[in-house]
Amino acid sequence: MGIPVNWLRYVLLFSVNMVLVACLQTTPSEVRSPILTPSPTPIPERQLEYNLHQLPRSFVHTLKIPAQSRFVVTPALSSTLKTVEAFAETEAAIAVINGGFFDPENQKSTSSIILNGQQVAKPEDNERLMSNPNLLPYLDKILNRSEFRRYRCDGIVQYDIVLRQELPPANCQLEEALGGGPQLLPFMTLEHEGFLDTQNGQVVRDPLGSNQPNARSAIGITRDGSTIWVLAAQRSDAPNNSGLTLSELANFMKKLGVEKGMNLDGGSSAAMYYQGEVFYGKLDTAGQGSDRPVKSVLIVTSSQGLDQSTN
Repeated sequence: MGIPVNWLRYVLLFSVNMVLVACLQTTPSEVRSPILTPSPTPIPERQLEYNLHQLPRSFVHTLKIPAQSRFVVTPALSSTLKTVEAFAETEAAIAVINGGFFDPENQKSTSSIILNGQQVAKPEDNERLMSNPNLLPYLDKILNRSEFRRYRCDGIVQYDIVLRQELPPANCQLEEALGGGPQLLPFMTLEHEGFLDTQNGQVVRDPLGSNQPNARSAIGITRDGSTIWVLAAQRSDAPNNSGLTLSELANFMKKLGVEKGMNLDGGSSAAMYYQGEVFYGKLDTAGQGSDRPVKSVLIVTSSQGLDQSTN
């Protein structure tokens, strides 16, 4: 007796359905390759950036200290006058630039300095400054000159350049400050800070020789919070007629992206130390650099290994 055709069709259809069900029940790992998540690419650490710029009347040394890096800018003060190289040794600094104004006669600072939140030098303590009759008309301005500040704001380090009497932001602690002046950017404050006075169209006070080329040093802050040191050195082939005026210094810094800038003590005091080498701002007639000791400096140290970030 033969098998009915309809029955054979049923058996064949049933077999095909079972094969399809078996394929559908196969686990995803058996039919697809696993998805591999790539490892995140580490962000390169931001480093110090040194450059030498050759201008018609000056060789300008710049050092950029990047924001959000392990490098920290802080003032340093000595009880006696020291060269920037000596500061580098005693402070174990990576870089040093000369700082605020001082009186070489009594070796006291005429600029305000704050370290670790404490006032360690203030112009009011310099009797030669306070008792100078020629400075009496400008004393209020002198005591409120610009300073470079380091704040800690909600655990983040931030830098700023403001007048001395300006209060810190509400959420910030003032940790360090070094006075100088005048401000170079966003605008020049020579008269406002008592560095320049004119009467009847004649200049009667200009201790910085603002419109004369000279060795200069300055510090600036860029939009992203990085700081830039600037040392404008005289040229050895023209030591008596080289360097930068304050306006030229401000314009140069603006081209570097500086939005806030402050002049530091210049002339014979202008010097920078970096990677074991000293760059001098002031040159003598033989082209040799002036190794003048100073009272205060700014230094760069590394916060590697410390719980500290910058902005």
